[in-house]
Amino acid sequence: MAKDRLYLFDTTLRDGQQTQGVQFSTPEKHMIAEALDDLGVDYIEGGWPGANPTDSAFFAEPPQTRATFLAFGMTKRAGRSAENDEVLAGVLNANTKAVCIVGKTHDFHVTTALGISLEENTDNIRASIAHIVAQGREALFDAEHFFDGYKANADYALACLHAAFGAGARWIVLCDTNGGTLPDEVHEITKAVIDSGIPGARLGIHTHDDTGNAVANSLAAVNAGARQIQGTLNGLGERCGNANLITLIPTLKLKEPYASTLETGVSDDALAGLIKVSRMLDDILNRVPTRAAPYVGASAFAHKAGLHASAILKDPTTYEHIDPAQVGNERIVPMSNQAGQSNLRKRLADMGISVDPKDARLGALLERVKERETEGYSYDTAQASFELLARDELGLSPEFFAVDRYRVTVERKRAPSGKMMHLSEAVVVVNIGGERHLSVSESHMPDGSDAGPVNALSKALAKDLGPYQAVIEDMDLVDFKVRITGGGVEAKTRVTIDHEDATGRRWSTVGVSPNIIDASFEALLDAIRWKLVRDGAKALGAE
Repeated sequence: MAKDRLYLFDTTLRDGQQTQGVQFSTPEKHMIAEALDDLGVDYIEGGWPGANPTDSAFFAEPPQTRATFLAFGMTKRAGRSAENDEVLAGVLNANTKAVCIVGKTHDFHVTTALGISLEENTDNIRASIAHIVAQGREALFDAEHFFDGYKANADYALACLHAAFGAGARWIVLCDTNGGTLPDEVHEITKAVIDSGIPGARLGIHTHDDTGNAVANSLAAVNAGARQIQGTLNGLGERCGNANLITLIPTLKLKEPYASTLETGVSDDALAGLIKVSRMLDDILNRVPTRAAPYVGASAFAHKAGLHASAILKDPTTYEHIDPAQVGNERIVPMSNQAGQSNLRKRLADMGISVDPKDARLGALLERVKERETEGYSYDTAQASFELLARDELGLSPEFFAVDRYRVTVERKRAPSGKMMHLSEAVVVVNIGGERHLSVSESHMPDGSDAGPVNALSKALAKDLGPYQAVIEDMDLVDFKVRITGGGVEAKTRVTIDHEDATGRRWSTVGVSPNIIDASFEALLDAIRWKLVRDGAKALGAE
């Protein structure tokens, strides 16, 4: 049976940029557009030409994509023709192959927000779409507030859609602008639109996540017959975000009934790179990836319970709904105080360490993990620190260097300008093969501000490791988390640090101490040791 074509429309560069705190530069927009094109989406919405300098520069030098690149705008205003509306003209002057315009379809918004008659609004929609089509462009109509409008006045909401459809719009996009509609309603109303005479092959869906149902609502519309989905990478978008394409794409490709009935432009190879696309956006936004994100999160295929890990060893499908490799992810069996022998053997195997199941050291290691977690350590996320602990217990840790001592100072003083300023400085002394190396670092940022004592300590520790320096040069500290365990005089600080290297590999380490600086130092030290082990560095004197 031939599959229906389902089109994917990305609006990260427009709707996603409306996320609080998000503002893409023009080079970043080009980077994202290239990644989207490689992924295989069909439409890339670049923004609103003229809305801001960044968008204007982006459209002045548009990306060269296989996907249809388009501009966004709104219908012409009342009281002027489409040919003489400068706002609509600005969108058309971007010279994109397609143009998406938004128009109101809720009678309340027409009379209250626009202050015009219902007939004037439908005339504006009709004339705007007709003008775009007359220019030889593909026209898309975003029916703003459609679902709320349909529930308030179905006849008028449908009349707006048919005005655009009759004028030649290629796509009629049903928008759940306020994000309050639920999946059953989306399915029922989308079906009603199709029954009114607009084919599903011309219908799109644009949902927001205000009830946590944006992905479910998108699928509900597809189930009813819509054949275009609009969304954003990682669910970016105003308020609670838009439908998350990073979740929708693997669902459409790997889950029934979609996998056997629908075809998208995303290849299996592109799907395997999905996690890289998601992480790329997080890197641009300087955000920590969501560990629990479906499909691509670091915890999406993590199996902590001993019972689960035991079954995973026999057959991964017992507790995994897909093969993690299909989306570029990997299976993790973390160690914790809930872990059993199954978790331990699986984790050691993943580390490339072969140990006889009857080896008494396995039991000792398991007890050591549980003991450490009662002290405040957490290894279910800090996998790199667990690996080092296991190697230490099994006698498999190379001795690269030893830290003789370190010192951190924080000075608070008044600057010549009269403002109070801070300066953090760290000194670290390491012994490498009998030779002492002393490193001193401050924590100045490019703007002259102080990045703090942990930053100074990290820089000093990684400043001069002699023969190992080249191995650690590409390390980058990307996340730092602090938690107080216990309370009162018995309280301890747990620090978890994430690093990343030039290959995109990411690893977490943990340190625990009553002193936050000492806990941080332990995690920093583990991060360097793990990097040296994994990159095959040899201890001095080792063959």
